[in-house]
Formats: sequence, C-alpha cells, structure tokens
Amino acid sequence: MEVDHEGLHLHGMELLRTATARYHNHALAVLHFTVTRPLLPVLRAIGRRPGAEAEPLAGPLAPDRLLGDTADVQTGNGTFALARPYTIAFLTPEAEHTPALRTDPRSHVELSADAWLWQLASRSTPADFPLAPEIAADEFRHIVRISSDWSALVLRHGAAFLGHRPDTGEGDFYEFGELHARSVYLDALLLGSLQRDHIDELTDELSEVFDDTRLARRVAALERNIARFRSTYWRQHLTAHGPANELLIAFQAQHRLPVRFAEILAEAADNSRLVQTQESQQISGALGVLTILGLPVGTALGILQVLGDESVTHLLVALALSVAVTAAGLSTRYGRLVLSSLRAGAGRDSSQ
Repeated sequence: MEVDHEGLHLHGMELLRTATARYHNHALAVLHFTVTRPLLPVLRAIGRRPGAEAEPLAGPLAPDRLLGDTADVQTGNGTFALARPYTIAFLTPEAEHTPALRTDPRSHVELSADAWLWQLASRSTPADFPLAPEIAADEFRHIVRISSDWSALVLRHGAAFLGHRPDTGEGDFYEFGELHARSVYLDALLLGSLQRDHIDELTDELSEVFDDTRLARRVAALERNIARFRSTYWRQHLTAHGPANELLIAFQAQHRLPVRFAEILAEAADNSRLVQTQESQQISGALGVLTILGLPVGTALGILQVLGDESVTHLLVALALSVAVTAAGLSTRYGRLVLSSLRAGAGRDSSQ
C-alpha cells in the first residue's frame, strides 16, 4: 500500500492476529511511515498534546479507512483499547543537528541527545511535560546504546531511535538501522505488547474469580489460560543476544510485566489452595456423614446376623435405634461440624 498525505508517506501495513482466550479475533495493526516534515510535531499530534497540530492519522490515513473490510478498529475503554496508537520513531540527524551528535565516536553522548531521544519517545516537548531533574537520571538509565551511531529508548506510549552522527544519505549504515527498526526491533516491542494485553486479560479474569459460585471451575480455567500464556508468549529473550532483548526487557519494565505476572501466579496459587481446602473439607464431611450414619446401622445389622435373628420386628427396632443413635451423633459438636462443612460446600459449588 502506498499513500501520501501532508508529509506522511505510508509504505505499507502489517496485521498481526493476537488471539486471546476471550478475544479470538483481536489483532494489532502496524503502519509503516516515512515522515518528510518535522517529526516531533507529528508525534505530538498523534499523542494529542495540547496545542499540537491536527490529527495526522485522518483522511486517507485514517486507520478505519485503511483497513476497510479487513478489520474493525477498536475504540472505547476495553482491555486492549489504547488511548492513542503506540509510536516508534526513527530519526537520523543531519550535520546541523548538533544536539543529537557525538563530538567524537569515542566520546559520551551529550545530555542534549538523550533529552531529544526522550522527547521523541514520549511524544512531548519540555512545555508538554517538563522532566524533573531528580527523575531524569532514572529515565535516561533505560536508554539502550545500540552502537556509537545510535541509541534507543522505550517508554509506556512510545519508543524512539536516534542517530548520533550525520546521515550521509543513500548507502549509509542508517538504511540497515532502519531495516532493523522496522523488523526485529519492532518484533520485540510487538511481543511486549502481546504480553501486556494477555496479562491485562489474566488480571481481569483473576478479579472475577469470586463473582459467582463456580469457584473451582473458574480457577481451573484461569490456570489453563496462565499455562497457555506462559508456554506461548512469556519470553524475556527474543534472540540469542543483542539489542532486541534489551528493548523487550525495557518494554516489560515500563509496564511492570514481570512483577504483575508474578502477582498473578501468586494469587492464582492462593485461589488453587483455597479450592483444594474446600474440596478436602467436603470429602472429610462426606466421610464423617458416612461414619455417623453407617456405624450404628452396620453395628445393629451385624449383631442381628451374629445372633441369627431373622425377625422383621427386631430388624425394624434395630433400625429405629440406629436412627436415634445417628440423630444423637449429629447433635454433637462433631456432627454439627460435619453438617456445617457439607452445607458450606454445597452452597459454594451448587452450580458446578
């Protein structure tokens, strides 16, 4: 697909289907652009910063128009409904862009370059979001130095790649860097997005476990979904080595995915233990009822059999005495505890 509109050239689109347990047709759309006008104002407009330009993804570049009948653009406040598209910017400077350049290939990157990189990733200017000096060091600490030529930064709503030497044009290394940014590095961020969406869904499932009485069934379904996610998507390494892994780890850190998944595992394990405890109580209660009911009846019938008494009257008297003994047993503290455990279990699992 080729579309030109107000300084944005669309090279093509990718549609990545990312089915989950609840949303079988969920997908992510990736739009590949080259921007021929200043990049930061375009990013600010996509992020809908106050005073930004008009929406760039409009007219012929509107997502619902581009996708047509292929897919429906999701809106609203659902699990996967992002407020604005996630942006990945790649900017190579020219010779006059000194704030982004290294003074020497062996020198450290200037603070101005990291500040520019942060603005591209956050889709903001100092007027939009003045970064406090006390937290700037923490923000810049997550910058990935891919090589002396360029760096990357991953934030919650966007990522950016910034060159640190002038772009010499056609045939420059930056063509290779752009290819990586549009392929394997993009894959790392897409995998992080999949992990975030699945963890969001698992969190929703976990919060609904006690919404009805089918606790055992809900916990079993949750454990299956966790196992499926863990074996399919939960990876912290995309390649054997290299910056793609660092980008994935940076995305996970921005969304606290390892911590959130660990909390899901811990809470699911607690719920599983609760189900096992309830089932053990039910089994113990059933065995207790069998003991209270069966012992008097079995004893009475055994005595009659030993005595060889085949009188129906004596049999009925023995059964009546057994019922009386059983009733007396159920009125004791142990008997009441048995009945209470059975009633509680039946009340919790009446819909199973």
